[in-house]
Amino acid sequence: CIIRKRDGGYNYATTDLATVDYRINDLKANAIWYVVGAPQLLHFKQIFAIARREGYTADFHHIAFGSILGADRKLMKTRSGENVPLRDLLEEGMTRARAIVAEKNPELHESERDEIAKIIGIGAIKYADLSQYRMTDYIFSWDKMLSLHGNTAPYLQNAYVRIRSIFRKAGDPSRMGVSRRQSAVTTTDNTVVLGEPAEFDLAKRLGQFAEIVPQVLNDFRPNILANYLFELANDFHTFYEACPVLKAEEPVRSSRLALCDLTGRVLQRGLKLLGIDVPEKM
Repeated sequence: CIIRKRDGGYNYATTDLATVDYRINDLKANAIWYVVGAPQLLHFKQIFAIARREGYTADFHHIAFGSILGADRKLMKTRSGENVPLRDLLEEGMTRARAIVAEKNPELHESERDEIAKIIGIGAIKYADLSQYRMTDYIFSWDKMLSLHGNTAPYLQNAYVRIRSIFRKAGDPSRMGVSRRQSAVTTTDNTVVLGEPAEFDLAKRLGQFAEIVPQVLNDFRPNILANYLFELANDFHTFYEACPVLKAEEPVRSSRLALCDLTGRVLQRGLKLLGIDVPEKM
């Protein structure tokens, strides 16, 4: 690894090592994570080795990631061959989501459609990236990421919206006024009775949430959380189709409402950890 050129000039290794010194001695950092593309694996391996040899003891990690590809399986570019600005992607995502929302819910006020489109459009882009194993390349597809089916943010958001709809239909004021900044819906009876296979599967999946989050942090792999949320949404939809909630007799009705409540909380919290909001309607 060349730190200084023969003519005295500096390079990336020089500035990266100087930055290590600054972050440890001036900023007092004890962990330094570099979120940089996989092609730089060797570079950071060398930088970390030199830093450790010089006595720097911070916890160094290169959190490498793959590339975003176009439909032609080449690096995603604009028609003129330039990199695609993130701002343009977000604007395009919101525009496409707005058209979908307007088609499915034409009765919504324009301002409400815009707010929902912002949540869905930006969430779809974030989730499409975070749901992939970070070291692999993936093909960027608007149709796939905005779909209400499959491992997408709209699919997970739709599960949450369905849960909110259940509580609105239940007519319980304590559940009607919950904002997105809170933990989702509230429940007064947490007793859960598992009588059907779909209930058991959903409850079992909910119990795994506490184990998933540490795995994400330890492995620097948000896709583990994304995949869990997708499986949770699948289990909820199976439960929803197999187990009537509002039409069930007590105590089964309250038990199933509690399962819905817990599912809504976990979906919202999990998506929030991925930086994704949830709408009240879609």
